[in-house]
Amino acid sequence: MTRDLTFVLGGAASGKSAFAEQLVVSSGKNKVYLATSQVFDDEMRTKVQRHLTQRGAGWTTIEAPYDLGPVLADLNADQACLIDCATMWLTNHLLAEHDLEQAQATLLQALQSCRAPVVIVSNEVGYGIVPENALSRRFREAQGRLNIALAAQADLVVQVTAGLPLALKGQLP
Repeated sequence: MTRDLTFVLGGAASGKSAFAEQLVVSSGKNKVYLATSQVFDDEMRTKVQRHLTQRGAGWTTIEAPYDLGPVLADLNADQACLIDCATMWLTNHLLAEHDLEQAQATLLQALQSCRAPVVIVSNEVGYGIVPENALSRRFREAQGRLNIALAAQADLVVQVTAGLPLALKGQLP
């Protein structure tokens, strides 16, 4: 991996996490997995276990559902970090009623200052119909703004659909 920030975007269960993991593995650096999910039920517990199994050994996993800045600040150039995912991170902030603009600005600054290459995964949520409730509409708008900001800052932006990567910005390794 030769880029500082790679943004991997796609729909749910599109293969984006597996693709992002492979980018980090192929870097040859010490692998850090920054987990943003919170486990509240058996379905999520199963999903987390599936991701752990898929990644395999050799990863340092750090759980950070809200504040990614301190972890990113502690990373070194001999590490490569996978943040999975920006959607869960945003959801955590939204449900906790945090200031989303401030959280996003803090995240973007932390990514810019990070000494290690970072791959961040996010969901594309803008292809569906307008949600019927205000919280879902607020989330969709905030996720769209976050994705736009991450894509603008990234050196490489990849959309993954059906497990197939398509470079939207930069070139695939």
